[in-house]
Amino acid sequence: MGVFVYLPLVLPLTALPIARLAEQHLHPRSATRLLAAVGTTLALCSTVCLALLMVVGTAQLPGNPLPDGWSDPEVRAAVPYEEKAGIVAIGVLAAVVVACGAAVHHHVRQRVRAARALRSLPEQPSALAVLPDPEPYAYALPGSPGRVVVSTAMMECLTARERRALVAHERAHLTARHHRCLLATQLAARANPFLLPLRTAVAYSTERWADEAAAQETGDRRAVAGAVGKAALFAHRSPDALPALAAVGPIPRRVAALLDPVPPTRLWPPSSAHVALAGLVATAGTTVSALSSLNATVTLVRILHAATPL
Repeated sequence: MGVFVYLPLVLPLTALPIARLAEQHLHPRSATRLLAAVGTTLALCSTVCLALLMVVGTAQLPGNPLPDGWSDPEVRAAVPYEEKAGIVAIGVLAAVVVACGAAVHHHVRQRVRAARALRSLPEQPSALAVLPDPEPYAYALPGSPGRVVVSTAMMECLTARERRALVAHERAHLTARHHRCLLATQLAARANPFLLPLRTAVAYSTERWADEAAAQETGDRRAVAGAVGKAALFAHRSPDALPALAAVGPIPRRVAALLDPVPPTRLWPPSSAHVALAGLVATAGTTVSALSSLNATVTLVRILHAATPL
């Protein structure tokens, strides 16, 4: 194992350069999928290595239920600085589990609360649910089937073309299942704080992805830009009314992007040397992280198997 067990804990730093560059140079769909995959992989690798360190640290505690052979000096020698790192890993991994559990609980609670609000309405054949509410908001509620929820106040703030654009935007969130990418990157950031910039980047790219999908469906990029700007403006006046499931993102950048031509969909070749270099660094960091965690896992399993009494 050696120092390789610690590499996945810091290698998420290699993904940071590509987070901002992906927002600027990649199509939002490609940026979302790339950053979500990289962030999830790096978070899993770092969590696996924390678990390996926790095993070594737990075996040192008196009265632990693990086999006595797991606390032998030969086992502890497989991890550098095992006396401190093993004990620290127990607390860090516990904090990761609590943080991820809280994120999942908050996500589920928001969905349940939104679903309860819809139960009070009569059955509607359309996937669009209009809630009689004086507060302006709009969001996509995942489920089977998913629903687009808009308040009457928000509908009154927009023109007919902007309403169609807003509904198309929220429908795109449901079609592409953006809530899964958002939840995955949120859990990844809770597992390793170095991945916080990736969570922010994915939150923005999913909004941009929905913007482009709405523009393609309506054929009117300016109407989508107007709907984005107005919806954010009126919702900002009543922040408590905007459900947590609706990620907003930097509005001026989104509006400016909608007023520009359609972004290219190609992922390769890179649009600039900076993007190519950042992609290479992120790919190398992810690969090394995966190989390091795999090597550490296989090595520790073999050591523990040899140290376990028959």
